[in-house]
Amino acid sequence: MESHFNYLLEHFGYVGLILALVLGIIGVPIPDEVLLTYVGYIVSQGKMSYLFSLISACSGAIAGISISYLLGNKLGTPFLEKFGPKIHLTEKRIDYTKRLFNKVGPFLLFIGYFIPGVRHITAYLAGINALPYKKFAIYAYSGAIFWGFTFITLGKKLGDHWMKVQYYMSYYSVYFILFVIITFIVGYLYWIKKDSKET
Repeated sequence: MESHFNYLLEHFGYVGLILALVLGIIGVPIPDEVLLTYVGYIVSQGKMSYLFSLISACSGAIAGISISYLLGNKLGTPFLEKFGPKIHLTEKRIDYTKRLFNKVGPFLLFIGYFIPGVRHITAYLAGINALPYKKFAIYAYSGAIFWGFTFITLGKKLGDHWMKVQYYMSYYSVYFILFVIITFIVGYLYWIKKDSKET
């Protein structure tokens, strides 16, 4: 896996990172978190810029989730049912994500990045349910930025031990998701409080 990532980044650089994440978010089976963490490791080696890596990662994730939203909005449920299995969006995953979306709504667009098998479907569902674009963008794009920042920074901090992220994601994903949710809520409340003071 490392050799594949190395080839991608050596030959295509930041453009390769953007394209990989676009495809990964749409549904192509690419281990996005592992890729982002590896990018962080490369950054720690001084071979890539931290800032440009973050910008590229966020651009790729935002582009990918926007395409998914547009496809869901324009083509609806038949598209997801017909082409979903071809890009590994199984019926089981779709049903599970539908239930989650019905419970937590747009918030799933933010935390969905951190749930394997869910981030690929949330934007399709948002489009199918005709979620207003502005509302979609607020949740989905902020989630993309936080997701990219989290894993690239983890890879940068872990350095040679960057592969541990895959282990942590496998065994501690529930705690990690709770941490993400709490962080988002605290940040959101702080933003509301600050905004009310200014007005």
